[in-house]
Amino acid sequence: MSARAVPFHCPYCGDEDLRPSEQGHGAWECRGCNRAFQLKFLGLLAEGLRAGSPSSHASPDLRNSQNSQAGGAS
Repeated sequence: MSARAVPFHCPYCGDEDLRPSEQGHGAWECRGCNRAFQLKFLGLLAEGLRAGSPSSHASPDLRNSQNSQAGGAS
């Protein structure tokens, strides 16, 4: 059994003062903005990560600028 994943920041205000909520598994309370939220793992993406593509995580704009810089350097 794996340990519970803990969020580092509130998704609403960014505060780090989070406490587990009594609402159930994956529920958290933020003391900074007084909100409660729940985290849930949905599953793996069907496409997955493409092997050998270091910029697969970059945004399309960033990839385009990297490609144009590489092409202009030759």
